[in-house]
Amino acid sequence: MRLDDALFNWLQIQLVAEARPDDRAAADTRDFFRDMLTEDHGLANLLVHKTDDTMIHVKYDKDGRSKTQLIPREAAEQLLADINANPKYN
Repeated sequence: MRLDDALFNWLQIQLVAEARPDDRAAADTRDFFRDMLTEDHGLANLLVHKTDDTMIHVKYDKDGRSKTQLIPREAAEQLLADINANPKYN
């Protein structure tokens, strides 16, 4: 999986796991993508650094350098919105 795709997937499920702390499946999926980013792509210190009106700033270290990836907030929050809109998951 490409780095950008894995990072986006991690962010989406990270937001779900934060909003739903008792959701074990969300936590397990978040850990899966975090491990992929760490092991397959060599990222370290992965975190949601900042959220503004339009973007979520994800920081990480790669090859000894600190990097920031900006991801559109609406797209990143879509999975959580979809879950919250489905009565089956609430």
